[in-house]
Amino acid sequence: MFNEKIYSQKMDKTIEVFAKELTSLRTGRANSSMLDLIKVDVYGQAMPINQVASITTPEARMINVQVWDANNVQLVDAAIQKSELGLNPQVDGQLIRLPVPDLSEERRAEIKKMIKSMGEKCKVSVRNIRREANDDLKNLLKNKDIGEDDEKKFEKMVQTFTDEHIKLIDEKVGTKEKEIMTI
Repeated sequence: MFNEKIYSQKMDKTIEVFAKELTSLRTGRANSSMLDLIKVDVYGQAMPINQVASITTPEARMINVQVWDANNVQLVDAAIQKSELGLNPQVDGQLIRLPVPDLSEERRAEIKKMIKSMGEKCKVSVRNIRREANDDLKNLLKNKDIGEDDEKKFEKMVQTFTDEHIKLIDEKVGTKEKEIMTI
C-alpha cells in the first residue's frame, strides 16, 4: 500500500536542512548557529565547533568561542579562517573573539544570490521526492496493488504536499533576504 506520510516527512526533513543552512549564513548580527557547519579536525576526526568549545554571543556583533582544550585553540582558529564566513578570529588564550563586521552592499547581494541558489536546490530536492512518490504509485498501479482512482487521489495528495513545501521554501527565502537587506 502507498504511504503518503513518508514522502511528506522526507519533504519536511529537506526543509529542516535548508533552514539550518540558512541560519549558518552571516547576516550582520552575531548568531552562534553561524558556526554550526564548521568542522574542526581534532582527536583524529572532524567535529563541529560546539563539541570542542562553548559558543556565546555577548553582543550583537560579537561571537565568543571558549575552547575547552588549549591544544585545540589553533585548530579551531584555522577552521574558522578557512570557512566562507569571512570572519577574522582574535585569539586571547583559550578564548577566540569573532567580531561580526557590517555587511557591504556587495556582500549583501552575494548572500542574496546564495540564498536563492540554496532555495532552488531545496526545491529540486522536494520535486525529486515528488517524482519518487509518483514512480512508486506507477509501480503499485502496474502491479495492480492500487486502482487508477487511488493512484490519481494519491498523486493529487503528493502534489499538494509539494506545493505546500515549495511555498514554505519561498517564504523562508523571502524572510532571509529581508533580514539580509535590513541594515
